[in-house]
Amino acid sequence: MLSAGLPHGAVPKLERPGPLRERVYEALLELITTRALRPGQHLVESELAGHLGVSRQPVREALQRLNTEGWVDLRPAQGAFVHEPTEEEADQLLTVRTLLEAEAARLAAANATSAGITALEELCATGEQAVADGEVDTVVATNAAFHAKVMELAGNLVLAELAGQVDRRVRWYYTPVARQRGKQSWIEHRALIAAISDRDESRATEVMRAHTEHTRATYHQRNA
Repeated sequence: MLSAGLPHGAVPKLERPGPLRERVYEALLELITTRALRPGQHLVESELAGHLGVSRQPVREALQRLNTEGWVDLRPAQGAFVHEPTEEEADQLLTVRTLLEAEAARLAAANATSAGITALEELCATGEQAVADGEVDTVVATNAAFHAKVMELAGNLVLAELAGQVDRRVRWYYTPVARQRGKQSWIEHRALIAAISDRDESRATEVMRAHTEHTRATYHQRNA
């Protein structure tokens, strides 16, 4: 195990065609978001470059960009480290998420088509199976896809753009509590689908607000 925390072969080599700088950035951001690279972990340019099959220059540029965006901390004379979010940072982000998602649920109840509702049901079934199988990575990915679909069904492009700006951080905070939320999270998703199917905007809003608040509370209680 290298100090970068990734076993040999865990990360596929990046193909050369295309904007390499952007591809390295996206690869590192995904590794951070999924916590393959853990908060507080030391990031060694040469080791990351070796994992990704690139030179150190695009890795250095990616780390500088990730530092600007708050994903990585660059410490003088020490190097780069994955940012460790404070409880306040998480609370502020998850509070904003509640506002955006509650409005998306209301609009989805008003605008969703039968095909959209079916898509939500299929995602919910996938998430439920992933919980039963203990596949945490699939749970996290499916949870993100479910909420993205609700946002899509809302039909508000500005709202979707704002939600997109916080989506990856929501995934980052959700990953360590996905197992604790477990089956209950998908029971709440089922209740949301029912409210959207009934075109009940008020109930959809309240269900989503309660759902996202449960996640926020679980995050703060994760180490209790």
